Amino acid sequence: MPDREHQDPRDPPDPRAWTEQEQEREQEADADAERRRRRAQFLRELNEAKALRDRVQPRRARAARMRQAMRMRAFRW
Repeated sequence: MPDREHQDPRDPPDPRAWTEQEQEREQEADADAERRRRRAQFLRELNEAKALRDRVQPRRARAARMRQAMRMRAFRW
């Protein structure tokens, strides 16, 4: 009598195991989609906060742009 653990790899998989794998894949895909949605929301809010800070403190924003420009000039590809 053959062992269930040592099945021939050419035999079709157990349908219950397949549905469990599919459910796990769907849950992972849903979790990934939710994570990407939350990350996109966070990045939108971060950009909005930076834009607000730049509007409220124009002198500091200009100085930061100048420092960034100097860093980019000093950096060689």
